[in-house]
Amino acid sequence: MSKPRKKPLARAIRAATLLSLLASAPASWAYELYAQGDSQLSADLEAAFGVFHSAESYAQSGTLGEGSAAWQEAYFKYGVSGSQGLSAAGDQLYGKLNWVSSATFGDGDAAGWSNGSERTTKVEDAYLGWRSGQRFAALGENGVDLSFGRQNIVIGDGFLVSGDALNLGDEIADGMLDRGGAYYLTARKAFDQTAVLRLGGEQGLRGDLMWLKSDNRAQGKAEMAVATLEQVTDKGTVGLTYLDVLDTDEEFDFVGRKGIRTYSLRGQGNAGVDNLFLAGEYAHQDRHGDDENAWYLEAGWTFADLPWSPSVNYRYSRFSETYDPLFYGNGRALGTWFQGEVASNYAGPFNNNTQIHHVGLKASPLENLSVGALLYDFDTLDTDNRLNLDGRELNLYAEWGVSEHLFVMPVLGFYKPEADASNGGTQLGNDDTNVYAQLIMATMF
Repeated sequence: MSKPRKKPLARAIRAATLLSLLASAPASWAYELYAQGDSQLSADLEAAFGVFHSAESYAQSGTLGEGSAAWQEAYFKYGVSGSQGLSAAGDQLYGKLNWVSSATFGDGDAAGWSNGSERTTKVEDAYLGWRSGQRFAALGENGVDLSFGRQNIVIGDGFLVSGDALNLGDEIADGMLDRGGAYYLTARKAFDQTAVLRLGGEQGLRGDLMWLKSDNRAQGKAEMAVATLEQVTDKGTVGLTYLDVLDTDEEFDFVGRKGIRTYSLRGQGNAGVDNLFLAGEYAHQDRHGDDENAWYLEAGWTFADLPWSPSVNYRYSRFSETYDPLFYGNGRALGTWFQGEVASNYAGPFNNNTQIHHVGLKASPLENLSVGALLYDFDTLDTDNRLNLDGRELNLYAEWGVSEHLFVMPVLGFYKPEADASNGGTQLGNDDTNVYAQLIMATMF
């Protein structure tokens, strides 16, 4: 049985102390601990706080009733990182050890992925690596980079992999998928176990061989082998990716992910034309003998000679009916692969069974301030056997670098679904336009 929403004002007070702490975090919290010769050790700090309100709720967890939701999320990431030079060739050992403390307050999010009770502290980054410096000059500086441990991995612009960043909470699946809060802020991004070999420098031919293992139950605790090959030039990058899901935890592999193989071809750059942006990727997926695919094409232009240097981008993306979007995320900017703040986080679609038209506008009235608008049109491919997630969304946002270490991003969203939950959609109670607002404050050193 669905339960009514809690009163948002009563819950909002819980986060006041944490908000004050984040907003006043002094730069002295992060500093160089030691630096002598080729040895370096630093303290790391990253923190974020978000305030969220959604006028409507969505039928994802099966526990919510219709109405608004107001909640807050926060995380602290803290630890140390360092490096040690080994020889005159410039090769070095490097590593990082960080913890993350995260929490969700208030009602929990608008989809019921969380309920506001989530709290935890866990190790986030814990890895060691070796870079070759000039030891293999033919491969470029640091042409061999070998690392092991718990770390974040992003491939391309995140179309297939952008960390292990799905942070579900305690409200869904009787809490079995809970990662400790901060669903939207994605406090945890690192894969639990990795072995990564990177070959090649910053230009020319380069590639990666990776073994990645997730401890995320919501991702089936997938174990993957990944290979990439890229050609990097001043005009752009063309890349190939092969990803094989070797194994999963059967108890949590809800979508039959084990054995899926994905092959992709991607490109991104300006083709040698100033102010032009081009990008695209095609992914073919062999899903237990069935052929699935996902692809996009994007083009943009920056009017550099006009006041505020405005830019406009258009993208068309399509994800087949049972395509597995894997570990996708916002690899380069807001709205990259979480398309629509309401749609991609709460209402759906979640990068399958859909085609999406997207227009992005952005301008910079000040050196430290950008403003933008993101428009999306969602068209469900199969509405006969699956949910009807047709809809439109407009996001208005600003990116404000208040200081060297403080970043603020307000977002206002308007989402209009084609159908409500009683007619094959997900919005509870009606198909009215949802007005959604969020304010994110972040600091890092």
